[in-house]
Parts: sequence; C-alpha cells; structure tokens
Amino acid sequence: MLKFRSKTSAVLATLALIASAFLSPHSAETFLGRSTRAQGAPPSSHAQRDSKGERLPAILEPPVHFRDIATQAGLTTFPHSRSDRRYVLDTMAGGGIALFDCDNDGKLDIAVVNDSTIEQYLNGGGLMLTLYHQDTGSLTPHFTDVTKSAGLTSKGWGMGIAVGDFDNDGLPDLYVTGYGHNVLYHNLGGCKFEDVTKKAGLEVGGFSTGAAWADYDRDGFLDLFVARYVHTDVHHLPNPTQAAGYKGVLVELPDTMEGETDFLFRNRGDGTFEDVSEKTGVNDPHKLHGMGVVWGDYDGDGWPDLFVTNDSGWNFLYHNKQDETFEEVGIASGTGLGPFGQNYGNMAADFGDFNRDGKLGLIVTRFGNQPVSLLWNRGEYFVDIAERAGIARPTFAPIKWGTGFGDFDNDGWPDILIANGNFSSLMDAIPGEARFAEPLQLFRNLGNRTFEDISDTAGLNDLPPQSRRGTAFGDINNDGNLDIVVFNVNGPPSLFINEATNSNHRVLFHLIGTKSNRAAIGARVVVSTASMTQIDEVRAGGSYNSTSDRRLHFGLGKDVRMKRVQIRWPRGLNQEFEDLPADAIYEITEGQAIKKKSALPAP
Repeated sequence: MLKFRSKTSAVLATLALIASAFLSPHSAETFLGRSTRAQGAPPSSHAQRDSKGERLPAILEPPVHFRDIATQAGLTTFPHSRSDRRYVLDTMAGGGIALFDCDNDGKLDIAVVNDSTIEQYLNGGGLMLTLYHQDTGSLTPHFTDVTKSAGLTSKGWGMGIAVGDFDNDGLPDLYVTGYGHNVLYHNLGGCKFEDVTKKAGLEVGGFSTGAAWADYDRDGFLDLFVARYVHTDVHHLPNPTQAAGYKGVLVELPDTMEGETDFLFRNRGDGTFEDVSEKTGVNDPHKLHGMGVVWGDYDGDGWPDLFVTNDSGWNFLYHNKQDETFEEVGIASGTGLGPFGQNYGNMAADFGDFNRDGKLGLIVTRFGNQPVSLLWNRGEYFVDIAERAGIARPTFAPIKWGTGFGDFDNDGWPDILIANGNFSSLMDAIPGEARFAEPLQLFRNLGNRTFEDISDTAGLNDLPPQSRRGTAFGDINNDGNLDIVVFNVNGPPSLFINEATNSNHRVLFHLIGTKSNRAAIGARVVVSTASMTQIDEVRAGGSYNSTSDRRLHFGLGKDVRMKRVQIRWPRGLNQEFEDLPADAIYEITEGQAIKKKSALPAP
C-alpha cells in the first residue's frame, strides 16, 4: 500500500514537483535518480550511411494515418440538439460514446449518447442513446442504426455511457447517465435490450456525468460508480435578460453552483444493487463537481482503485483498502491539484503505463488556458511531467475533453489523443476565446517520456473541425490497428480508421472470466518480448464519459513473438503463457489453456 500521508512522501513529492517545473529534462531526471531515456526507447528517426560511410538524411519512422469514414460507414443519425448553448445543462450535457460488441459476432458496434435541448427535454426528451450495429458481409466497415429495434427507447437527456456485463451472462449491458434520470439496459441477446433500471435499484436523479464498472470487492460481480455534477433545475433557469453570465454570452456558470454527491453501487449478484457510497467513503460529501471516472490498480496490489476528475476542485484518487472501504489520497498523491497546487477545471482521465516502467500513470484533461497533466507514477507519489514531455504548451489554450492512451502506430509505446472544443458556438463571437470547433490533438510517444504532435500529419484534421467530447478506441475492422470514434456536438460521430502501413507487429487479447466477472474487468496483462515489457488492464469506462473496446491491444514493434504473457485475473488467479506469436487475436478463458486464436493480417 502506498503511504501517501507520510511526511517523507509529502516532502519528496514537493521536491519532485519543483524539479519537474524548473529543471531541464536531463537535470530533473538526474534529480529523481533516473536516466531520461527509457531502456529500449526507439529514436524518432534513424541515421543511415552510404557505401562511402557518408551520413544519409534521417528517415522518419513510418507515420500513422487516419481517415474519417463516418459518413460512408453509415454513421449519419443527427441528434436533436443545438450548438448555440447558454445554460450549464446544455453546455455540459452529452459527450459519451462507446465501442463494444453487442451481439458477440466478433465485430465492434458503436453507441452514441444523445444530448438534447431545454425545449425538447421539457416536452419529454428524446432518445438517450443511438446504437449503430456493424453490418456483416461488408468489405469495409458499415453500420446500421438499430436503436429502436434494439429496445433502447428510454427518453431524457443523455450524458455518458459505461459498458459492462453486470449479470455475468456473457452479453454486454449498458448504463447510460444523464440529467434527471439514468438507465440500465440489460442485454437480452441479439442486440436486444430491456430497461431494468428500477428492478436493479439503480434509479439515480440529479445531473449524472461519468460512470464506470469494476469489481471493487472482488466477489466476481461488477459494481458501478456514478459521478454527479451540479444541482440545476431545468424548470427554474436564470433569466437571460437579468443574468450576468460570461461576457454576455453564457447565461449560467457552474463555479458558484452547488454540487451533488456521487454513488457507488455494490452488485448483490442477483440482478440488484445496493448503495454503499457512504460506508465505502466515496460519496463526495464536499459535493465537488464530478466529471470523468476511471478505475485502475495504480499501486499494483491487485485491487481496483478509482480516479474521479472534478471541475474547479481537486481530483479524487480513492485507494482501495481491501476491506470494502477506500481512502481518498488525491492531494497527498500529487494527482489532486496542478503542479503548483492549482485547482483546475478537470474534465477526463485515463490510466496507462506510458513509459513502460510497470506502473500506471495518468493523463488528465482540463478547461481552456490550463495545461493537461501527464502524471508519472513514481511508486509513492505522482509527478506532473507534462511540460517536460512536450504536451503542456500545445494543450494549454483549447478546452479539452476526451482523452486516452493508445498505441496507434504499434511501436510498443502508448500515444495520447485529446478531443477539444468550446461549450457553445456563441463563444466564437468573443475575441481571444477558444473556438467552438477545434482540431483533435495526437501526441506520438517517443519512448523517452517525451511526445511529438502528429495531429495534422496523421490525418485527424483533414476535414473541417468539430466541437468534440468523448473518445473511444478499438479495432473496428480487426486488422490489428487501433481505430478511434469521437463524439461531435450537434452531429453524428467521427470514425477514424487507422490506415497505418508500417511493419510493426501487434496483438489483441479477449479475456473471459469464470470465477472473476465474466467481462474480466480489472484483469491485468503483462506482455514481454525480446525488447520490451508492457502492462495494461481491462476497463469499463473512462475518457470523457465513454467506454473503449475491452479487448486489450498491444503494439510489439519489430518483435514477432512474445516471450511471456502473464494474466492476473480480478479474483487473484495468475496465469502465464510462453512463446506466443504476434499478429493475432487471442481469446483466453480464466484458468484454461488458449483455445481460440484468430490471425491478423500481416503488417
């Protein structure tokens, strides 16, 4: 267990923060007792010489490239929404997106949370979710809107989505957050769903934001955490002619609004849940403005911990004490505030071992004129190295939402994607403000705790910019490359197909629990090759109110085989497999030998 409250740790953390802020990358790393360059880190280019020994110009590594195919892929359903937003409810609502296989046909489907308008909500609201099912028999990815035939007919004002198999029947269920009420959809099979919210005991009011599943007590059943934002009444909104707001555009600001408590629901194993928020210590009695939610075992003790971003307040890092309670260590760990103790407008977060040291770090996005934080897990505390990593300055100005780690070029180093966009198109009339529609940002991991911005060369901004929110990653066409879906305000989502053509190898793992929860949420996989060791965990919720494909993807660079694959299942079982070939999707069932392997196309 990490003892963040000790005086020694606090002093070390403070000194490390000073080092990270003021020293050069080399000096700061020397201060921390570690070389700047990670072992085995590839350069961004390699020098070659001709027959006379003369140095040839550097040849850049093959770049990753994306193409937005949303329109031709059938993602064309427009939400009943608007861009000229004035109130907290309509500026913050919506944003969730998910990649999951709703009918277990081996192809990823897409769920998009629908936001709304004040007028539509007062008239009963619209559908809270749009479901696109990936068609069979198509040479290229194509989807059909099956929302109504799937039974996803609950109306309201949607916000986020968390995908998890709460009853261990092998079918992914959906929890949709929103304003006024949330919905639990039970998967009946064949992409058909039933609203079981009331029967399950998951009726939540108020303004819910992020949600994520995890088996916090390791009893084999998925539990659910739900963050909530501010208290607002759609029937009693401020009068636009009397409210001061922001520069005469936004009528209402959240800064002075009362927040709401958060919820943790324990799965009883019989299809119902109990509220254990207070007794576990995660209910947020301070009523901070909860936003993004992600689970991850940051200290490697085998028990899932919880990170919650808060708008205009410190972030919560809940350490799992293994006795069905948590200790909040956000500020003490260095994850709660900015590098100089600032309260920021925090949005989203993701866990990832971005420097391959065997520990999960964090990426945290924020409001405009506030840099992201890249938090390096040092064991007893975290250090914000965003400035030295080269991502603080380029991310300072935009309003940043969804984010995540993903190895998009399969070189074995997790890259970072960030989705941007202002709250309202009305802000475009104000000089100096961040634009409503902003470019996406993609930072390629150079392997030495630094990153380079490859957003434009990667093709992510070839089309006109959108106002983005949630992001989700997954291999849409099962070619071994990570693809991206992004929520767009007042429009259909973007689907960026990864067209990388480099020769790097890769692997995906589809894990199935038996004694552990069926979806294997919380399982940790360690992949070792001749040149690298990587870790990742199966998650069910993250980014900005979204959910990525639960299959774990690892880029392997030039390594054609894995020397060892270790799996630590959520209930504690450890398994090890040796000498596995790369370029395949492995389906592994807890406690069993590998029985299913699907080959990927040659890189």
